[in-house]
Amino acid sequence: MSVALFTLGGTISMAGTHRLTGDDLTAAVPGLAELGHPVEIQDVEKVPSANLTASKMLELVDAASKAVADGATGVVVTQGTDNLEETAFLVDQVWPHPQPFVMTGAMRNPTLAGPDGPANLLAAARVACSPAARDLGALVVFKEEIHAARWVRKTHSTSTATFVSPNTGPIGHVVEDRVRVLTRPMRLDGVHGMAEPDQLDATRVALYTVTMDDDGLLLQGLANTHQGLVVAGFGVGHAPAALAPVLGELAAAMPVVLTSRTGGGSVLRNTYKSVGSETDLLQRGLIDGGFLDPYKARVLLRLLLATDDDITAAFAQYQ
Repeated sequence: MSVALFTLGGTISMAGTHRLTGDDLTAAVPGLAELGHPVEIQDVEKVPSANLTASKMLELVDAASKAVADGATGVVVTQGTDNLEETAFLVDQVWPHPQPFVMTGAMRNPTLAGPDGPANLLAAARVACSPAARDLGALVVFKEEIHAARWVRKTHSTSTATFVSPNTGPIGHVVEDRVRVLTRPMRLDGVHGMAEPDQLDATRVALYTVTMDDDGLLLQGLANTHQGLVVAGFGVGHAPAALAPVLGELAAAMPVVLTSRTGGGSVLRNTYKSVGSETDLLQRGLIDGGFLDPYKARVLLRLLLATDDDITAAFAQYQ
């Protein structure tokens, strides 16, 4: 049984103006040959992760599913780190197999002293072929830490320790070449059905971050151009009083999901009662985003709209 490796570019493959292939990447990883599973390489597309699209990731999931059907024991994807937390969460919503789907990359490119790509790739490959990682959906592996896709965040622009899971911590580690899963989060229901790439491309969901003195002027006309909105509110899900009726009007016209801009913790439901509080906004029709950060909430809402799935039930899993 093999490990299917898909390469998408990013810092891990940047060697000056030259972009490394999957063969180049694996050749630089000591210990990969002793893994016990051959690595089957597919170079997909060498692009900065900022240029990756949701439809492109669905195509990758389809290719990975075919690799599993052909006998792959697990999947590893290398990509840039800029939006890895979003692509991993998207995959987690649609990945139907027990085989691990492991995503990794690098913060230091191969031309720098101490590049982290080889170690991350080796750890990811170990996780991909480990029975302990089955039935966990999509995972992100960095610095020998194993993170569940639905909780992981990129928290630093340059540090090799950028990926953390603020609400839970890593679910496991790779220690002395051994994959050790310390806790197994319950696998949640993903999106029912696979969105067609053109349908997903046509589904527009805005992300709006609430700021001080915010009157919502930038939201005017949004219902004419978008099918949904995610609001990154203050703290536990608050907005200025002047913004509250604007959000309520939008919630009457489209799904509007309330999240926190803090990056950790949950939106509350009924602790504060003033205009613009979480209680007020939810009463105006906003949907409780629970523990989901704004970026993942946007990914989920877009998928749900593209597949005409049950929005309320899907977000209830994260509350």
